[in-house]
Amino acid sequence: MTDMMTLDIASLLVEETGLKPTQVKQTIALLEEGATVPFIARYRKEATGELDEVQVRLLQERLTYFKELEDRRQTILKSIDEQGKLTADLKAKIISCRQKTELEDLYLPYKPKRRTKATIAKEQGLEPLAQKIIQADGASLEELAIPFVNAEAGVADSATALQGAGYILAESFADMAEARAIVRERTWDDGLFCSQPARGKEGAVSKYEMYYEFSEPLKQIPSHRMLAMRRGEKEEFLRLQIVAPEDDILARLMRLLVATSNPYQQWLQDVVKDAYSRLLAPSIEVELRLQAKQNADEDAIKVFAENLRNLLLAAPAGSLRVLGVDPGLRTGSKLAAVDGTGRFLEHVTIYPHTGGGRVDAARADLLRLIDQQQVEMIAIGNGTASREMDQFVRSVLKDAGKKLPVVMVSEAGASVYSASDIAREEFPDLDLTVRGAISIARRLQDPLAELVKVDPKSIGVGQYQHDVSQTALKKALDHVVESCVNYVGVDLNTASAPLLSFVSGIGDSLAKAIVRHRDSHGSFSTRKKLLDVPRFGQKAFEQAAGFLRIRNSEQILDNTAVHPERYRLVQQMAKDAGLDLQALVSDPVLLDKIDLQQYVSESVGLPTLRDIVAELKKPGRDPRDSFVSTSFREDVNEVKDLKEGMSLNGVVTNVAAFGAFVDIGVHQDGLVHISQLADTFVKDPNQVVKVGQQVQVRVLEVDIQRKRISLTMRSGKPDTAGAAKRPPVDKKVGNKKKAPQKEVKTDLAAALERSGFRVKKSK
Repeated sequence: MTDMMTLDIASLLVEETGLKPTQVKQTIALLEEGATVPFIARYRKEATGELDEVQVRLLQERLTYFKELEDRRQTILKSIDEQGKLTADLKAKIISCRQKTELEDLYLPYKPKRRTKATIAKEQGLEPLAQKIIQADGASLEELAIPFVNAEAGVADSATALQGAGYILAESFADMAEARAIVRERTWDDGLFCSQPARGKEGAVSKYEMYYEFSEPLKQIPSHRMLAMRRGEKEEFLRLQIVAPEDDILARLMRLLVATSNPYQQWLQDVVKDAYSRLLAPSIEVELRLQAKQNADEDAIKVFAENLRNLLLAAPAGSLRVLGVDPGLRTGSKLAAVDGTGRFLEHVTIYPHTGGGRVDAARADLLRLIDQQQVEMIAIGNGTASREMDQFVRSVLKDAGKKLPVVMVSEAGASVYSASDIAREEFPDLDLTVRGAISIARRLQDPLAELVKVDPKSIGVGQYQHDVSQTALKKALDHVVESCVNYVGVDLNTASAPLLSFVSGIGDSLAKAIVRHRDSHGSFSTRKKLLDVPRFGQKAFEQAAGFLRIRNSEQILDNTAVHPERYRLVQQMAKDAGLDLQALVSDPVLLDKIDLQQYVSESVGLPTLRDIVAELKKPGRDPRDSFVSTSFREDVNEVKDLKEGMSLNGVVTNVAAFGAFVDIGVHQDGLVHISQLADTFVKDPNQVVKVGQQVQVRVLEVDIQRKRISLTMRSGKPDTAGAAKRPPVDKKVGNKKKAPQKEVKTDLAAALERSGFRVKKSK
C-alpha cells in the first residue's frame, strides 16, 4: 500500500471513529508493523493516546475493510477502463465510494452478464429504439417501432420490437445505482419481514408455529427471531419474504427514471414496474435478507462473545490439589486427582449408583484417593447423575468427618476436549472419560487455562451458534480468547501449548516450540531465556514477553506485567529512591512517593508509568475475582421437586437477547425472561447478569412434561397468576407467541394482502 493510500484511509477512519488523526495514524503504523491488539492497547498507550482494546480492534477491522474496498476499487477501475467506458465523471464517483455496496452498484452496468432478455434484444438491434423512446422522439410508439421489425432477427412485428426495447430499458433502469439506492433504502426503512408456513406445513405442529403468520419491520427484527425464522426456512417449515412499500417505490422510480414531459409515460410506467418486480425487487431482497442475516449474526456473535468472556474470566480456585469427578450411572463415575499445577496423579472408577453391593467399594475408593493424593477440593461435572454423585460424595465426607469443599463444575465441551488431538497427545493411554474427569478438575483450578483447549463453539454459551456465519463467529471468539489470555497473563513454566498459542505474538508453532524447549531444558529462569527457543526472535519477544510470568525468576519483574523494555526504568526508580529493586517492589508506601513526572520522556508517558507502579504494588496478581463456590438446595434434585414461589440459588449458564438461563441443580436450566431480570426495565440482559454469576431466583412456573422452568429475579411476592398469562418462550427458538406490530402504510398493507397475509392495523 502506498503512503498516499494509507493517508486516505487514515482520514476515513478519523471521520468514521471521531478519534484524533495522530491516534489513528500511530495505531495503523503499529498494526502494519505486525503489533497485536493486546500489545498495542497495553504497552503503546502513549502512541495511541490510551486507546483501549475495543477501540484498537475496531480500527483494525475497519482498516481491513477499507483495504479490501481499495483493492476492489482498483479492480473495477481497471475493468471499466479496459472496456473503454471509464469517463471522468464515473471515475470520480468510483473514487469517492466509501461502501462496498455503493461501489458494486456503480460497477453493475459494466459487469459481465449472462445472456438476458435485454442482451437478446440488443442482438436484435433494438437498442436504438429504446434510446428513441427515452429521448421522446415525438412519433407514436407504433411509428417508432415499425423500422425495427426484422423477421430474420426474430422481431416479427412492432409489438415484439417494443417488448424488446422494454427489456433493454428495464435492465438499464435496474442497473442504475440511484434506482437501486431508492429500492434498497425504502425497503429497508419500511419493509416487513414476513413468514408463512411452507407449502404442506399449514397447521403442522412444530416449534415454529408462532411464525406461521408473522410480520415485523425488517430493520427492527431482533437477532434471535431472525435466526429462528431462517432456521425454520432451512428446515422447510417456513416460507420467508420481504414485503416492500411497492407503490411508494414505483412512484419514486418514475420520478427518477422518466421525464414528466415524456409522451410515453403510461408505457414507460409498465417498463418501470417490470424493472422493479422482475429485476430490482428480487435482487434487493436477496441483498437485504443477507444484510438482515449479517446484522442478526453480529448481534448473536456479540452475545456469544460476551458470554464466553465472562466464562473464561471466571474466578479460579487456584493451585489446590483437586479430585475431578465425571459422574455416570451404568458405566460408573470416573475420579481423577491432579496436583496444584494440574498434573495428573491417579484415577479410579466407582459404581455408587448401580446397586449390587458396590456402594461400599465406591466409598472406600473415594476416601483412599482423597487421603493418598491429599485432595483439597472436589469438582463434580454437572452432567448425568451429577446431583446423585454430589449427594454421595457429601455423605461420604460427612460420615468420615472430612470437611472438603465440593463444587459443581460445568462439563460443557469436556467431551469434545476428551476426544481431541490435544487430549490424545497429553494422555494417550487414558480413556476418554478419565480425560474428562481431569479436565473437570483443571477447570476448577483455572477455567481459562483449561477452556482454551476446547473449541469455543462447543462450550454452549451462544445463541443460534450453528446458524450464524462460522467464519465471523470463529474470528470473534478467537479475539475474545486472545483478549482474556493476555489480560490475565500466563505462567510460562506451567502453561500448555494451547494456552501459550493465544499469547500476543506467539501462535501455534511457537507455542509448541516453547513447550518442547521447556521439556528438554527445564523451566525458564528468566524471560530472556525465551530467546533461546528456536525461531523465537526479537519481534516475538517484544510482543509476548509482557504477558508471560515466571514466578521464581532471577529477575523479580518477570512475575509482573512490566515489559522488559522498561526494566531499566524501574531499576532507575529504585536507585533514585536509594533502594534495591526487591525493597521497592510490593511496598505501596514507597511506590506512592515516587514522582512519576520526572521519568516522563518521549517514549514513556504517565499512562505507562502509572501501569508500572500498579504492577509493582501487586506483582503476580490475578485480575480475576476471588473464587466462591455455589451450593444448591439439598431438597431439590429434579424438576418435580420444584414448587412455585420456591427460592433457590443458581448460576447463570447462558445469556441471550431474551433473558438468561440459570442452573438451579435439577439437570435442566431455568429461564429468567428479560422482563423478570430486574424490577426496572432491562434492554440488554448483559447489563444485569453474566455467565458464571451466582444469583438468587424464585420459581414462577414449572412445566414438568416439557421440562420448562420459568424463574424470576424480581423482588417481592412472585406473581404466579401473571406468569401463567405470559406467552411461553421457546428455548431453541427464543420468541414469544406474538411479535409487536408496526402500523403499516396503505400501499404496504395492500402489498401484504396480495402476498396472502392478513394485515391488522395496530390501534
